[in-house]
Amino acid sequence: MTLILISVSSLSAKHVFIDLSKTWPDAQAYCRKHHTDLSPISNEVEYQMFRCLFFESSFWFEGWIGLYFNEKSPTKWSWSEGANATKTDRFPFDSHGRYTAGHKNGFYHTYRQDARFFCFNLMVDDGKKTWEEALEHCRETHTDLTSLNSETERLLALSEIQHDHITERVWIGLRFFGDRWLWVNGDPLVYEAWPEGDQEHQCPLRKRCGALTKEGHWENWDCEEKFLPVKRKFFFATATLLNVLTL
Repeated sequence: MTLILISVSSLSAKHVFIDLSKTWPDAQAYCRKHHTDLSPISNEVEYQMFRCLFFESSFWFEGWIGLYFNEKSPTKWSWSEGANATKTDRFPFDSHGRYTAGHKNGFYHTYRQDARFFCFNLMVDDGKKTWEEALEHCRETHTDLTSLNSETERLLALSEIQHDHITERVWIGLRFFGDRWLWVNGDPLVYEAWPEGDQEHQCPLRKRCGALTKEGHWENWDCEEKFLPVKRKFFFATATLLNVLTL
């Protein structure tokens, strides 16, 4: 059995501001080539982070996010990777434009041609590591083992690990402490993706570290296992990380 690890920078740096002006489709293509996808805002913490960025900071830029008008969606709006947007995503679902951007005046829908944009960034790391070694390595390089806080983020991670050179499972930042599973970066565990009917994770004796499979399920594994390396995905110089903000 082989595992690799998948890492991501802290919550604010999951989202990378790209200082290039592109149409929404071209921005989506750029993010998919160089990062993971256009940024979703898929939970309350990230919504508040972007709200702070656009409404309260000294930054004056605007930028595309991954929300677009989709006739086939029950709500008529979808995230770039395919998940349906819902009313709980807290966006005004009007029909005044096909694509969504953020600005100091709020999130809005528009047909405008060009804007700068935000990419969601996951990277598969290299190295044959135990879960603890993987966590230490990530934090030494100013990242962290990733949390998956929503169905949207799970689908984005899933798309990132489907390449042939990536093995069947990857480490994520899920760890069993005391009597519960927690994200080691401090995010609340508000979303779960254990296989239906799985009970092994409920009170694990040794398998206390979490992994994501290519089928999209979470699994618990022995933290002392060591697994095969994969090629690392790097940041690009055009990116400005949003962790310059103090939230």
